[in-house]
Amino acid sequence: MKDTILKIGKHNFSSRLFVGTGKYQTFAIMEEALKASGAEVVTVAVRRANIGGKPGESLLDHIDTNKYTILPNTAGCYSCDEAVRTAFLAREMGISDMVKLEVLGDEKTLLPDPIDTLKATEILVKEGFTVLVYTSDDPIAARRLQDAGATSVMPAGSPIGSGQGILNQNNIRIILETLSVPVIVDAGVGTASDVCIAMELGCVGVLLNTGIAEAKDPVSMAKAMKLACESGRLAYLSGRIPKKLYAKASSPLKDF
Repeated sequence: MKDTILKIGKHNFSSRLFVGTGKYQTFAIMEEALKASGAEVVTVAVRRANIGGKPGESLLDHIDTNKYTILPNTAGCYSCDEAVRTAFLAREMGISDMVKLEVLGDEKTLLPDPIDTLKATEILVKEGFTVLVYTSDDPIAARRLQDAGATSVMPAGSPIGSGQGILNQNNIRIILETLSVPVIVDAGVGTASDVCIAMELGCVGVLLNTGIAEAKDPVSMAKAMKLACESGRLAYLSGRIPKKLYAKASSPLKDF
């Protein structure tokens, strides 16, 4: 079965797995994990990238921009103004006008601030950014962000870095039914089955970081996430059988 290309704004991608670059023990492990993931898009936290440091010390020195599209993100921002400034910094440095927008509400839960997230989305869209926006799994909030011009809406599967997987599949399903822009699950993925579930639901992609970076073997886990993404997508396109209350024989004696 031939799949379509993933379109995010003016960008086209074959891989539907987006991966982060934080929390790795070494840059060398990160490079190997990125390769094993098969990802074409890697996210970089602008505020934590040590941009402008000595050669080899910056995160960007270890990402092959001929191979990967860098998606700068506003991780660590707790207000609309802070997130907007960070997005402009990334664009002015020539990294990208495509940005993963995060506006967090507090340091303990790392849940998004819905009001400031919406404000920042509106501002960045008007300024010509391609905005992929991190949000909760609230279908109403997701719709508001789409209406504000977000190129992609990215509901959390569960809290950032928690590894709890997709906690509310029903909300993700409602978001998928309601929105027309690409929906990418972002945050909370712990293992390959979580990625597969998100893709089987019909999400166009999954963005994750901790599930790979903090695995005992990040490189092997990256490969597992790649295969899960591809498997879940193929299962979604193939169309699963409906769930039934009662059994139905695999080899019936009639109906031939």
